[in-house]
Amino acid sequence: MSLELQPHPSFSPRTGPVLVVVADGVGVAPEGPSNAVTEANTPTLDALAKSALSTELAAHGPAVGLPTDDDMGNSEVGHNALGAGRIFAQGAKLVNAALSSGSLFESDVWAKAIEHGKQNTLHLLGLHSDGNVHSHTSHLYQLLEQAAAEGVTQACVHILHDGRDVAPRSALTYIAETEAVLTKINESHEGAHFRIASGGGRMTITMDRYEADWDMVERGYNCHTHGIGRAFKSATEAVETVYAESDQGDQYLDAFVVVDDADQPVGKITDGDAVVMFNFRGDRAIEISQAFEQDNFDGFDRGDNPNVYYAGMLQYDGDALIPKNFLVAPPAIDRTMGEFLCASGKRSFAISETQKFGHVTYFWNGNRSGYIDESLETYVEIPSDNVEFNTTPGMKLNEITDKTIEFLRSGNFDGGRINFPNGDMVGHTGDLPATIEAMKILDGCMKRLIDVIDEVGGVLIYTADHGNADVMYTEKNGERTPKTSHTLSPVPFSIHDSGFDGEYTLEPPTDAGLSHVASTVLNLMGFVAPDDYQPSLIKFT
Repeated sequence: MSLELQPHPSFSPRTGPVLVVVADGVGVAPEGPSNAVTEANTPTLDALAKSALSTELAAHGPAVGLPTDDDMGNSEVGHNALGAGRIFAQGAKLVNAALSSGSLFESDVWAKAIEHGKQNTLHLLGLHSDGNVHSHTSHLYQLLEQAAAEGVTQACVHILHDGRDVAPRSALTYIAETEAVLTKINESHEGAHFRIASGGGRMTITMDRYEADWDMVERGYNCHTHGIGRAFKSATEAVETVYAESDQGDQYLDAFVVVDDADQPVGKITDGDAVVMFNFRGDRAIEISQAFEQDNFDGFDRGDNPNVYYAGMLQYDGDALIPKNFLVAPPAIDRTMGEFLCASGKRSFAISETQKFGHVTYFWNGNRSGYIDESLETYVEIPSDNVEFNTTPGMKLNEITDKTIEFLRSGNFDGGRINFPNGDMVGHTGDLPATIEAMKILDGCMKRLIDVIDEVGGVLIYTADHGNADVMYTEKNGERTPKTSHTLSPVPFSIHDSGFDGEYTLEPPTDAGLSHVASTVLNLMGFVAPDDYQPSLIKFT
């Protein structure tokens, strides 16, 4: 079937390009002191929100393919929905279905992991919370219980504290729950020795993304594999000790190793073992997967690298085939907006800094690496600084804006998409003043972009992929607790059209979500949207 788009019968596009700006993590929530978005001085964003071409979109739960309305959206599924124009079952929903049906445990990959686990040791590694963004402890528990039922007697859990998608200091709660599961397994199965072996904060070890900090992955690999880290008799002791020493949240806690009475690590990874990464989200699972399974790996010196059977919960990069072995097949996202535009000969660009570059490329294109058509597309990655982002609340927004303006003025493009990451990345630190400053900087960059859109006769669409900066803390009994996770808030959607003359109105359907944006973009570029795409948010008069 041809992917070439049909011209719109009644609307001709503007002379300038259509630019989509994704303000990562900028949700819409009630005004108040915990809302960094409304606390900041943002005259440009305020004007957009008050325009007749402004509404709100769902960015969580079923609207982006997640199981329930209690499931927070995230950048990956958000950009999938923006680029695909349809809703696909995602992450947790896929895993839930595979566990519920039992198909996960019928796979050849699971059988192979169990075989290695029965002969040696099964290791389970992942983010240790029920945040349901990267992982869920219920999935971990089902894997552990099934492994024990199939005869595995030696199993180690390597936990990565969250404190980002859940409460900042909640690690002890999850450790207690997991220890209870392990105790029950050990008491119910003869010879079973299931235990927590190592761990550390998700922003300190293991879970780097986009090759921003290989040292972080190296620390995690050495901790989990070689038993290198601060030694404790239990995970509980490790966390309680570090809590007493600093006020840092779980995501920043240093690596620890659980040792036995002889002070030897209880769960080093050795030849013949199986290692299963139980994260279902891909971005922060790719690099550690490479470290475990690639023969020609050059990210760091792995030392005495054991030969293990490695598998992921999903395949985290379908083009690079990382990892080679996986338990649940990812959604097959085809016929993305980018594919249609390339088939129709339209030139486009995508720009962000390292932290979100993959979102406007890989995830936007349906989990597809590289260009769709390099002759028509230009992708620009601006290197992110390797710092805690509350120390640089503007991140690389000015540089992203500069490059975008250069492309808008060049006359070489019909459309473009950019991601401003600071609402999300600074919001994740829990630093309210820094996030307010981040929003102020974002507003200034938006003003610059709108001025140039007017100059070149184009259209700007402003939206977000999920909330974060809109709720920075919760308060109970007068005590404030920083909120570092995403929110369930809707996200803004506004059109700034330099040539608008009443040719269309904004009429969002009652279920309007991120997947409705693609049809809207295609309409504004002068095309009829594909029949199976979610309906456009605009109606032509």
